[in-house]
Amino acid sequence: MSYIENERLTAKYCQILKQSYDEGERVIKGKTALEDYFKSKGITAQYAKRQITEALLIGAILEYGFDPNTVIHSDGAGQFNIFIHSLCWKHAERPLIKLKYYNPVQQDQLESKKAEFWLLYQRLKIYKEKPNEKTALQLSQKFDELCEPVTGFGALNHVFDELKKKKDQLLVVLKRPNTSLHNNDSERDIREYVKRRKISAGTRSDNGKMARDTFLSLKKTCRKLNVSFWEYLNDRLRQSNLIPPLSQIMFQKHQLSLA
Repeated sequence: MSYIENERLTAKYCQILKQSYDEGERVIKGKTALEDYFKSKGITAQYAKRQITEALLIGAILEYGFDPNTVIHSDGAGQFNIFIHSLCWKHAERPLIKLKYYNPVQQDQLESKKAEFWLLYQRLKIYKEKPNEKTALQLSQKFDELCEPVTGFGALNHVFDELKKKKDQLLVVLKRPNTSLHNNDSERDIREYVKRRKISAGTRSDNGKMARDTFLSLKKTCRKLNVSFWEYLNDRLRQSNLIPPLSQIMFQKHQLSLA
């Protein structure tokens, strides 16, 4: 219910779901049951079906133990705005890069704001190493100062008005210092996928898509764990099982990092 309210689902559909919930109709088992539910309630709009399905899936993973305090870090794409949503600072700067100035005064204002932006970013990086409440408060105030308007440059002020709306998501790191400030690592992870898509224009079937995504994911995971992907594949094909499951290797490395 929180998800569909956050997504601003049309009031009549919210009312239908609330009524179902109040009447004890809270579990829908499978796609067929879901389609039957939509038909019985007269829910036909595709956007409503999508949002309700997303809400049910989120409810399901929470019911099965997913931690709602998990940080979801993204470049600002709306579909990732769930749980504790953290935003990438390098993507947040892009509107500044695209901004055009029309006189020397505006040029100085823009360059000054960019310098302040990256100075705050560097201070946040330092904070991650030694977090404390006093510094967190100072950095929060510095963010507010960064977003203060300038005279005679409406477009620049608009960029920072929008940035200020995202303050909580850009400063998740103040409460969760282990949160990343950028998502470059994730972008590097999908770069090979993007290159293949540009060359081949995608796969011909869902099975092909699944195979591509699975093997690229295995390859990247092996690389991060310093496991030879070729040796891993041979080990599994020969059923030797000399290489432990990747999840086990992950857990061992995590334990070593805590030691």
